[in-house]
Amino acid sequence: MIEFREFGDKEKPVVMLLHGGSLNWWNYREEAELLKPHFHVVLPVLDGHASSSRAFSSIKDNATELIDFIDSNFGGKVLMIGGLSLGAQILLEMLAQKGDICKHAFIESAAVIPSKFTHALTGPAIKSSYALIKNRRFAKLQAKSLHIRPDLFEDYYRDTCAISKTDMISILKANTSFSLPAAVSSSSAQIHVFAGSRENREILKSVKVLQKELSGCSVKILPGLYHGEFSLNHAKEYADAVLNAVANK
Repeated sequence: MIEFREFGDKEKPVVMLLHGGSLNWWNYREEAELLKPHFHVVLPVLDGHASSSRAFSSIKDNATELIDFIDSNFGGKVLMIGGLSLGAQILLEMLAQKGDICKHAFIESAAVIPSKFTHALTGPAIKSSYALIKNRRFAKLQAKSLHIRPDLFEDYYRDTCAISKTDMISILKANTSFSLPAAVSSSSAQIHVFAGSRENREILKSVKVLQKELSGCSVKILPGLYHGEFSLNHAKEYADAVLNAVANK
């Protein structure tokens, strides 16, 4: 069973937000509080992450599980789904599997170009450094490098420590080997792509791929922002973007 947090009136249109890899539902906690007067906000916990009862197997499997969850709980469709990084990759796979799963899709900081080099190094790198994850000093340096706000550190530290070595390797390998499914181009969703101007080259190249392959999608490069900062550190702006997208239909 998928673990999730819910905010707002269950009778209102559903907005689902999928957190980034090694994060958790709190990735979107502030957005949920801002959006709950208007929507029923659902924050699932992705497979392999803290409090999830499922090991991480693949992006495709996680997407299928979430589609089944929406089919069982929300009549097969929701108003909007957003995702960050790994969550955005899972969202793209959901759109490939079921093109009308949502009316609006927010794709934030998604890599859609496989990196063979990074993928090959993932297993050895995690195996050699995994013990450091529970070291608070190392974790604080890691959180700083990821531009996670200090007030989110305890959430980050607690939930990162709860991810098994096997799941961490599986998550990162899936993230670095993901490519854009061709069927996404047939989705009826209005797709909105976001990335920070200070993202790494792979993400910025991925934005160009998304723009080329998904005709009609909107693209916004956010000045001065690093990977994931839009949803993690700018909740008000993110919530406003959701409201504007839905209002414009």
